[in-house]
Amino acid sequence: MAVVDDHPLFRRGIMSLLETLENVDLVGDAASPDAAIELVTDAAPDVVLMDLDLAGESGIDATKSITRRSPDTAVLVLTMLGDDQSLFAAMRAGARGYLLKTASAREVERAIHAVADGEVLFGADVAARAVSYLSGSAGRPPERPFPELTDRETEVLDLVARGLDNGSIARTLVLTSKTVRNYVYGIIGKLGAPDRSALIVMAREAGFGGSRATADTNAPH
Repeated sequence: MAVVDDHPLFRRGIMSLLETLENVDLVGDAASPDAAIELVTDAAPDVVLMDLDLAGESGIDATKSITRRSPDTAVLVLTMLGDDQSLFAAMRAGARGYLLKTASAREVERAIHAVADGEVLFGADVAARAVSYLSGSAGRPPERPFPELTDRETEVLDLVARGLDNGSIARTLVLTSKTVRNYVYGIIGKLGAPDRSALIVMAREAGFGGSRATADTNAPH
């Protein structure tokens, strides 16, 4: 199996965990969508453990590309994002499982083997919503506001809409203030807002800043 996550410490930690598991062979890791696609093309892992926020790039896009190019590779999402938009987008992209990074080692191991065997598995935090969506009882998932934004930009925008300044956002997301400032400038540019105040109004009108969640040898190889 392979690991795709842009956070070096977390990536090394999850790889160390995987190396202790029986019947799990680790073939490589990646920190970006392009590197992930190249890794899957070269190594053809049975399972890819996928983060959704890859240094401002989208793990959803990477999941779409991987499931389209390598349908025999199962994508298991492991993310901090527990909101409906991220969950439903991952499902539409072809992910076979969805866990939050709060999952235990046992849950991760169970999910890896389940998706490798062709099952679909969701963590307890999101299972009810996923089943409701799959059964159709929830109707269509809500359209994601501002689809031109990356997952990280969406997360930053939600915190901006809550009234947090750049320093507070940086502490919340464990980023530098400079990185947050660059994200905010990029969001303003993409959405065509004249300034931060107008951006806050625009975001709140779209539903941000309220109840939206914030940051959720048959061995697989």
